[in-house]
Amino acid sequence: MTRVVVVGDLMTDAVARAAYPLAKGSDTPASVTMHGGGSGANVSAWLAVEGVDVAFVGRRGSDINGRNRDMELMGYGVDARLVMDPERPTGTCVILITHKGDRTMMSDPGANGALLPDDIPADLFTPGGHLHVSGYSLLNEGSRNAALHALRLAGKAGMSVSVDGASSSPLKRAGAEPFFEWTHGTKLLIVSTSEAEALTGRDEPELAAKVLTAWYPQVVIKMADEGSLWYTNGRPEPIVVPAEPVEKVVDGTGAGDAFTAGFLPAWLDGKPPAEALAAGNRLAARAITHLGARPAL
Repeated sequence: MTRVVVVGDLMTDAVARAAYPLAKGSDTPASVTMHGGGSGANVSAWLAVEGVDVAFVGRRGSDINGRNRDMELMGYGVDARLVMDPERPTGTCVILITHKGDRTMMSDPGANGALLPDDIPADLFTPGGHLHVSGYSLLNEGSRNAALHALRLAGKAGMSVSVDGASSSPLKRAGAEPFFEWTHGTKLLIVSTSEAEALTGRDEPELAAKVLTAWYPQVVIKMADEGSLWYTNGRPEPIVVPAEPVEKVVDGTGAGDAFTAGFLPAWLDGKPPAEALAAGNRLAARAITHLGARPAL
């Protein structure tokens, strides 16, 4: 089995789920829960519970949240290579879920923004492995050099590389051209429909995928309740697999990370794209049936 190295963000998610429409300037009843989060850490946790040999590289604070997040990852079976920051707190994301299920996220990267090239363990980069880089690590100026260093180490080792698009708003702020430059040499790009639009200006996933293959040999676009698609140059049309039916959506946080963790093992094993997409869809469907972005322990 291919070993996967994930370089990315570690967060504590404070999830506030409103029971009624938000009352501006007043109180709205809500349930507030705390969970492990961070796109890179989420992908690692889902990979581990799927039986993949996975190492996660990141940075945490010396606070109680950092210790809890560290222990959680080890509990999932992740080889957690976390550097403890003596000054910055563990990253925090406040996730507001409206009574209709819409999400808004406010993120404080904390220690994630100080990830350094020296924090990347060179011993993880070996031939035959795979590197997955969370787009957040590239979009955050403080951690960018570390993510680029990891990409260079993977290239020298002959590892395959995948990158995700993180989030549409910071992608727009950074700009498409810099992102393409940072991720040069990446074999697989995984993005949502909004991230694909931010990079290409195309709001139709099929057209966006075709544009993106000018930079990446293979592109996967997550289309939420419409499923997912895979495309590579030379094919007349993308391969599209419908989403798995879900009886009740509880929390969509982390569904995209779960998709990535479902897709990658099948893709790395050389399974047909449709089979890999279906595996990603299944894990994403599982993720949205409970609160929080990680697998239930």
